[in-house]
Amino acid sequence: MTSSSPNPPDPSSRRPALPLWAGAAIVVLFAAIVVLLGLLGFSIVERRWESQRPAMVVQPIAEWEPDNAVWGRNYPREYETYLRTRIDDTQTLFGGAYPRDYLEQDPYQVILFAGYGFSKDYRQGRGHYHAVEDVKQTARIKTPYNPGTCMTCKSTDVPRLMAKMGTAEFYATNFHDLAKEIVHPIGCHDCHDPATMNLRITRPALREAFAAAGKDINEATHQEMRSLVCAQCHVEYYFQSEPKDYLAFPWKSGKSVEEMLKHYDELAFVDYVHPISKTPIVKAQHPDYEMYLTGIHAFRDVACADCHMPYRSEGGVKFTDHHVQSPLLNIANSCAVCHRWPENEIRSRVQAIQTKVFRTKLQAEEAIVLAHFDAAAAIEAGATDEQLVEPRKLIRHAQFRWDYVSANNGMGFHSPQESMRVLADATHQAQEARVLLARVLAEKAVTRSPQYPDVSTRENAWNVAKAFVDQTPPKLLP
Repeated sequence: MTSSSPNPPDPSSRRPALPLWAGAAIVVLFAAIVVLLGLLGFSIVERRWESQRPAMVVQPIAEWEPDNAVWGRNYPREYETYLRTRIDDTQTLFGGAYPRDYLEQDPYQVILFAGYGFSKDYRQGRGHYHAVEDVKQTARIKTPYNPGTCMTCKSTDVPRLMAKMGTAEFYATNFHDLAKEIVHPIGCHDCHDPATMNLRITRPALREAFAAAGKDINEATHQEMRSLVCAQCHVEYYFQSEPKDYLAFPWKSGKSVEEMLKHYDELAFVDYVHPISKTPIVKAQHPDYEMYLTGIHAFRDVACADCHMPYRSEGGVKFTDHHVQSPLLNIANSCAVCHRWPENEIRSRVQAIQTKVFRTKLQAEEAIVLAHFDAAAAIEAGATDEQLVEPRKLIRHAQFRWDYVSANNGMGFHSPQESMRVLADATHQAQEARVLLARVLAEKAVTRSPQYPDVSTRENAWNVAKAFVDQTPPKLLP
């Protein structure tokens, strides 16, 4: 039996050999994949480490360091976003970091503030970066003396100077003398402890207001502090006569508009006497914090910083965006975090609310302006101060209520319902004053309406206000 040999392989069944370049390509591709996976893993580890490690202190920060750039060496992300507050050409419908001229847009305000600095120059504030520059340039301080108190919220130099001079001495020093040492704008030191970066209160008035109410501000939670550091400045305040020009908050009776007015009335406090009606006026500042406390966001424990300084993430690090601005300019990171609606819808809803508040504000303005002129007509007719006590009280309360809403940032959005309520009361009180003044005029045999001057433009309003200040008023009686 012969042995059979195996069949020879069929050449046609062999797989073609790969070219040399293909093998090399596979090796390179594999190596690239390995490298990329390594880089990805390294990135993940690095970001995890970065997010967990404490801030790397490049340079220790002194206790009274006012220069924001020095803080920025340790906290570059925060500093970089803070520098964006230099931008001054961003507008929303009623706000933004834009120096709009309120007097030009709304000449009634020239009449409402006649005889006071705000009738000369009243502009929307720009970003924090411009705080020192803007306060030094405003026409409101172009007089030989203004209290140093006006500098309180404008600069990181303030805590240092208060510690050096004493708080009372700082307030009583001439604004123009302090201006030489105050050069750094609002920034890091105003809100942060340089050793720990914890939020802290650097302006005495807020601490003193809490203490007067029997509260310890040091017991505030971190979330509360994210609003309280703003409340140091975005708040209603006044200058006491004793100690001289000492900054205080009118919170003795409470923080509502009625309670603050009660405090002012008990003190017989007056910012200026209106040259048209001779009414003792209280100028509201910017009671953003008090208004915020009455709104839904405060009720839901949403802090000022949640909307105006929302959190950001970069390189695995979560940090606070220090580009303080209108939430409408950063809807995705502010409003939309809670309100899961399209940005256009959110913007439209906010603007609809603001427009209603704005229109109601204008109605209150007109009523108060006419009340001032009605009082002037009564004076022209020979009315006595005794006859005008009640109308002037109503005008005083109406104008403070109007100003309480008008001076608030956000055109009522911090608390829409409270804004509308207060403006409605302002309009009612102004109209009530006009009814009383009509009766006074009737007693003086004046039965026709006064001839109201044209104040439809800023220039016209300036001329009318100046005439009353100079005691050469136009004739109002027919």
